[in-house]
Amino acid sequence: MIIVLKKDVTQEQIDHVVEKIRGVGLSVHISRGKERTIIGVIGDESALASIPLEVLPGVESVMPVLKPYKLVSREFKEEGTVIDVDGVRIGGREVQVIAGPCSVENRETLLKTAVEVKKAGARILRGGAFKPRTSPYDFQGLGIEGLKLLKEAKRETGLPIISELMDPRDTDLLCDYVDIIQIGARNMQNFRLLKEVGRINKPVLLKRGLAATIKEFLMSAEYIASQGNKDIILCERGIRTFEPSTRNTLDISAVPVLKEETHLPVFIDPSHAVGKWKLVRPLAMAALAVGADGLMIEVHIDPENALCDGAQSLMPDKFGELMRELRALAPAVGRDI
Repeated sequence: MIIVLKKDVTQEQIDHVVEKIRGVGLSVHISRGKERTIIGVIGDESALASIPLEVLPGVESVMPVLKPYKLVSREFKEEGTVIDVDGVRIGGREVQVIAGPCSVENRETLLKTAVEVKKAGARILRGGAFKPRTSPYDFQGLGIEGLKLLKEAKRETGLPIISELMDPRDTDLLCDYVDIIQIGARNMQNFRLLKEVGRINKPVLLKRGLAATIKEFLMSAEYIASQGNKDIILCERGIRTFEPSTRNTLDISAVPVLKEETHLPVFIDPSHAVGKWKLVRPLAMAALAVGADGLMIEVHIDPENALCDGAQSLMPDKFGELMRELRALAPAVGRDI
């Protein structure tokens, strides 16, 4: 349920409405937009049957939310969410690019890559310290040493850091080192982990699961939002289909569908979608054209010897070329980069 308040509503009236709702054991989420303040009601709404919400002071209208995902839906918040990460605004007119190696391998490689991606125009640095790998014998990441190197890279370049969280027990550790927490595709429906990051004061980038529907994707985002954290970035990274010519099948249509269904920013990760560096460029251009708010691109100074996903990583010069092409395209679709 959504309760739309009048333009001239007072704080006292808002508090009164909230008190009534909480008094019957329901949760309240307040969204303050440019034109209206909206109260979202979460829980068994039948408990409100005896309360005439429409006549409460300051209430303009009461509407049911038909979607199973409440807090992340456009019904709850019409205007798009903009998330500020150290001055980098995610979700506005400017398309943001996250770039860096799949995993933190060593100090020299990370720092050189960080300098190169910043020079090309990336605004956020990515790097995995804890890596979920299909094989237990593959490189699993450097752990806390990788986080320390990421923090050093931030000191050197000023770029905010994003890295993946795999275990709820590591939440506080990652929060000490990174600016955005990534929840990977394999953990999209790890509901305990989603609840954990819903209680922190850090933006969360949530990747779509390997075979998840858009509804399931948004319900996972709802898990995070239901715990109080509204700074959520959705990331389409390809889904598993019968087609073997690419690593995954990039669902490019997911971007406009998500933009219609939710107020959250939407990114695309073309690197993981195709698994081949030569295909990253056209998919990145397509992502910009269909309205993505950002891109996550893997860049490595020596892909041939990368310990993880070298085949899909761009060399810094190729990344620089892509950024120039994206800047040329952005005005045509009403965006900046």
